[in-house]
Amino acid sequence: MPHLTTPPGAAPAATGAGRLGLGVPGYAHPLLAPAEWGELARPGTPVHWAVLNVTDGPGQRPDPHVAEAAHRLREAGSGAGGGSDRRLLGHLDLRDGERSVGELVSEAHRYLDWYRVGGFYLAGAPADRAGLPAVRRIVDALRSLGSLRALSDADADGLRIVLGHGTHPYAGYAETADQLVTFSGAWADYRWSQVAEWTAEYPPERFCHFVHGVPRTHLEEAMRIARWQGAGTIWFTDRSDRHGSADPWAGMPAYWDEIVSRIGQGVSE
Repeated sequence: MPHLTTPPGAAPAATGAGRLGLGVPGYAHPLLAPAEWGELARPGTPVHWAVLNVTDGPGQRPDPHVAEAAHRLREAGSGAGGGSDRRLLGHLDLRDGERSVGELVSEAHRYLDWYRVGGFYLAGAPADRAGLPAVRRIVDALRSLGSLRALSDADADGLRIVLGHGTHPYAGYAETADQLVTFSGAWADYRWSQVAEWTAEYPPERFCHFVHGVPRTHLEEAMRIARWQGAGTIWFTDRSDRHGSADPWAGMPAYWDEIVSRIGQGVSE
């Protein structure tokens, strides 16, 4: 199978020794998906991070329902009275590099002020070499914002930055963010996908895969592919995009309990 192909003399991108965790692309509004948000905050759930997206961004005013969901997830990760939790990421849409740094930083401010996020998921991140300088400027601006916030919050960890490419980007992006989403798509494509050779130089925690339409009977195979390709964070769901007319990430998979059990307890950050 293509995902098991390793160049002669090269080590595989990952082994089965590392433990996987969940990266949640972003559920529907807490009023529409209360059970989903509640499950994320359940103790022991192996969530590496979850994306908060109010209205294609933070919205124009604080939403009390979103704030409550964010508070529960943050407290589940940092404990009562704790500081910001790097598991909660604000959704910023780069639109393939078309948006300005100022516009994105303005949205980032609102996420930090209203929902105390611990980082950002940069959706629509460009993947080519030409787009790298602009992405670096955006990430540098966000990290500077995070450094200023850390002075008042006593949070020395800094912001978590995840780039949502959805495909293997130019290798230079790996030095820009904490994690890259190197696959986002359907199971039919994922099971025959190939990993970029340069990813073998980085540990699994630097990569994430989003896969929709994964049947329950192929869940173990999907996890095996993720481990082999060097992804430490995953989101697998049996939901479909209905040929582009639906958001497959808006709710939890029907086999939520099974996937949590397979990944195991105690790997939350």
